[in-house]
Amino acid sequence: MALIPWRRRERGGLLDLQDRINTMFSDLLRGAPAMPWTEERLEWLPAVNVSETDEEIRVTAELPGVDPGQVDISLTEDMLTIRGEKKEEHEERKRDYHRIERSYGSFTRTVRLPSAVDADKVEAVFKDGVLTIEMPKREEAKTRKVKVEVK
Repeated sequence: MALIPWRRRERGGLLDLQDRINTMFSDLLRGAPAMPWTEERLEWLPAVNVSETDEEIRVTAELPGVDPGQVDISLTEDMLTIRGEKKEEHEERKRDYHRIERSYGSFTRTVRLPSAVDADKVEAVFKDGVLTIEMPKREEAKTRKVKVEVK
C-alpha cells in the first residue's frame, strides 16, 4: 500500500470564491430560527402520485381535513389541476398552543399527464382524505401490440 503525501492546496481563483460563498451562507443561516413562523409557513401542498397502465392514468392526492366540496378539479389538454382549501378549525374555548405543525390554506397542484386522456370519462372519488382521479386513455394513446415477423 502506497501513501500519498499531503499537500496544502493552493488558494485563489474559484476555491477562494467558494470559501467566501460558504462563509456568507453560514453567517446568514447561523441566526435563523429552525422553523420561522410566517404566513408563508402556513402554505401547504398535498402529496400527489401519478401512475399509468395501458388503459388509464390514475392520480391520487392526499387531502386530509379538506372538505370534498372545497376541491375543484380541471383538465385542460395534458394538464390536470387540483385546487382547494383546507380551513383552520376554530374552537370557542380558550386554548394556549405550545406547538402548531398542521398547515392550513388554499392549494393548487398542476400535473402534466403522460398521455392523452378521454375527458368525458374522467371519474373522481374522495374517500378517507384521499382523492383518486381515474382518467381512461384515448384509443390513440393506448399501447398497441404489433406482431412483427422475423425473416
